[in-house]
Amino acid sequence: MSQVYSNSRSDTLFLGGERISGEDIRNQNVLAALAVANVVKSSLGPVGLDKMLVDDIGDFTVTNDGATILSLLDVQHPAGKILVELAQQQDREIGDGTTSVVIIASELLKKANELVKNKIHPTTIITGFRVALREAIRYINEVLSVSVDSLGNETLLNIAKTSMSSKIIGADSEFFSSLVVNALLAVKTQNSKGEVKYPVKAVNILKAHGKSSKESVLVHGYALNCTIASQAMPNRIATGNVKIACLDINFQKARMAMGVQINIDDPEQLEEIRKREADIVLERVKKIIDTGAQVVLTTKGIDDLCLKEFVEAKIMAVRRCKKEDLKRIARATGATLISSMSNLEGDETFESSYLGTCEEVVQAKFSDDECILIKGTSKHSSSSVILRGPNDYSLDEMERSLHDSLSVVKRTLESGNVVPGGGCVESALNIYLDNFATTVGSRDQLAIAEFASALLIIPKTLAVNAAKDSSELVAKLRSYHAASQLAQPDDIKRKNYRNYGLDLIKGKIVDEVQAGVLEPTISKVKSLKSALEACIAILRIDTMIAVDPEQPKEDPHAHM
Repeated sequence: MSQVYSNSRSDTLFLGGERISGEDIRNQNVLAALAVANVVKSSLGPVGLDKMLVDDIGDFTVTNDGATILSLLDVQHPAGKILVELAQQQDREIGDGTTSVVIIASELLKKANELVKNKIHPTTIITGFRVALREAIRYINEVLSVSVDSLGNETLLNIAKTSMSSKIIGADSEFFSSLVVNALLAVKTQNSKGEVKYPVKAVNILKAHGKSSKESVLVHGYALNCTIASQAMPNRIATGNVKIACLDINFQKARMAMGVQINIDDPEQLEEIRKREADIVLERVKKIIDTGAQVVLTTKGIDDLCLKEFVEAKIMAVRRCKKEDLKRIARATGATLISSMSNLEGDETFESSYLGTCEEVVQAKFSDDECILIKGTSKHSSSSVILRGPNDYSLDEMERSLHDSLSVVKRTLESGNVVPGGGCVESALNIYLDNFATTVGSRDQLAIAEFASALLIIPKTLAVNAAKDSSELVAKLRSYHAASQLAQPDDIKRKNYRNYGLDLIKGKIVDEVQAGVLEPTISKVKSLKSALEACIAILRIDTMIAVDPEQPKEDPHAHM
């Protein structure tokens, strides 16, 4: 009996598993979170370094995008997985700030764990953190946030540049920022509620090898990475009202289904069956031609029999398009993507109302590749970016960088507010929350003060990654923000210190609004909210029970 109780951790006598609770599980969770954060820490900021990730078959990805790095890691620990999902959620909702959200979440957890060790209950810490978050968001919105309208047209370009500064295209940010802003402004639409939207998915990004990244071009229209099915077809139709059919139909001779058996007693009947097989598909083609379609796009194949019909009718036919591309083209041109021509009665029909319209369809050549450009779409405007670069790896990274910039500019256009970057927001909140904590007369004070100090991890990491003295720079930055918050309302010069942040190239403190280092307000608010939610989710855990795998039953007949 003494043996059963000898293990002090044997709380799981009736469970087939292992139970870890109290301080042990907290330390484990914090270690796992810090391990995940340390992977991406060195890639934060304009001088962050890249990571090379190699998978089990030897394919590799070179990137410094936090969400991409974490999604390619095979994280086993449950607390680590929460942070990976946190980065992916930030990437989906905002598009940028994925690295910083993970770093803040892990730092909050570390600070919370220190408080728990000092005998402060997790519930008290959570309450204090929530109060701190509420105050932080209020302060960002009321004091730090600046309206885009008051800053002028350069704001969007500066926001795109800030997002690109840490990416592979940072060196050419002048060129790419204008390309991103123009691409997004070209796809402006209104939804049914009258809200103005800028759908990032309406900007199609194609990649072509060769030349330098600065040879990338913005095309007003939708670019399809396909070519016309036959050289005898016209490669440009520009009537000003080009009719487009988007189809998900196979234009190949209809074959008899497998397993169908037909007994015939006359060889001529066999010939008739073959002829009918050809006629079925030709009838479909004729129905489409009769509606006046001038361009036919299909996701499946077109055989020679149908090609002949299309060539004779001077129709531009494109086969093997991606279904996703066709859905977007159908939306932009007002076409209907048809996957079957059968109607409810079982007859095959194709009506002219299924067709979409645009101004011009042309086949253009970029390096060795040719692609179809659909310009002047009637329902929704669309734009495409054709990226150029030396190899697949740099093109993939350019595409990720461009997607992040597009997302950030979209958020700015839709929300209309920005905040200074370069660690400015975090330093200002650190001073503000430190002062606010002293006004709280309960235990929450400790949690609020820890929340404030956790935010300093961002300017510290930025400075360390830039090979600068983080202690000196952060101390100087905090003194500027403290002066700003203590200044009299009429002391304009000191009040403007609230916009000061780090210039990591020169290693100085500068006014970020004038330097053009800006981020959307919504990005900062979302990242603080998400980081806190992830931190609380992990902090609430006080026991982990890992169930042992079921042992295979012994076979009584296995006489060994």
